[in-house]
Amino acid sequence: MPDTNSHVTLRPAHGAREYPRLVEIWRSAVRATHDFLDEADFARIEGNLASLYFPAVELIVAQREGAAVGFAGVADGNLEMLFVSDEARGMGIGSRLLAEAVKSHGVTKVDVNEQNLNGLGFYLSRGFVQIGRSELDGDGRPYPILHLALA
Repeated sequence: MPDTNSHVTLRPAHGAREYPRLVEIWRSAVRATHDFLDEADFARIEGNLASLYFPAVELIVAQREGAAVGFAGVADGNLEMLFVSDEARGMGIGSRLLAEAVKSHGVTKVDVNEQNLNGLGFYLSRGFVQIGRSELDGDGRPYPILHLALA
């Protein structure tokens, strides 16, 4: 298998002009990994990405061959979001984004949907441990959240 990871660069987001591509990445990733998400909630979250969620975090973008393929958002030591487009999954891009968030942005905590078993396994395999659980997500919806921290 070729080392596709070597062709990936990480950089800060280029501001709001890049948000449409990041929304596309989010949509691709969530469609592939969050089958538990109700369609109305999917649309509500997607509608808030560029206006509320992206401006609230420091965004790190993974780029391959000049195109954004993944991103992470960090705030106050928390990994608030990490998404890799479905076509780029399994190439180490999420691992690179997480490592950068921890090393350069002081990330020590992340929340993950309990139903997102792939995401949970990803974080647990990279040194995070469960430190708590909330029955509802941050918007009060019935998507239990697992609170993780670096061991």
